[in-house]
Amino acid sequence: MAKFEMDTDFIRKLAAILEETGLGEIELSDGERKIRVARPATVAAPAAPIAVAPMTAAAAPMTVMPVAVSPAGDHSKHPGAVKSPMVGTAYLSPEPGKPVFVNVGDKVTAGQTLLIIEAMKTFNPIKASKAGTVTQILIENARPVEFGEVLMIVE
Repeated sequence: MAKFEMDTDFIRKLAAILEETGLGEIELSDGERKIRVARPATVAAPAAPIAVAPMTAAAAPMTVMPVAVSPAGDHSKHPGAVKSPMVGTAYLSPEPGKPVFVNVGDKVTAGQTLLIIEAMKTFNPIKASKAGTVTQILIENARPVEFGEVLMIVE
């Protein structure tokens, strides 16, 4: 096995990207070589109290149509896997109190929004890459997701 040469300038550039984007980690691989640069997890108390608006009847907890959340398993190799392109919080509906984008059993078209992921105060639509039927939803609403995590299966 050949010695792995470390390019510290490249590592510094990856670390700068982490800072610029607010991502927690970046992982790259090239054949058998793999590099992962991660920021340490920090838990900081908010500088000031966060104001939370009182919940009104209109903003009552979201009622979600039956959504089958599949048991844990390795779905990463599934040809219909919809993977998270980023770290963030996944939402199954456009806003609280609104219907979910899709349910298990729904037929979807290529380009149709399946869910949104909030990252750095930006809501990013996650769209179907192909037409098909949603057979599994593998996440829960308003829960954190990781880069590359399988969110749904569209067959």
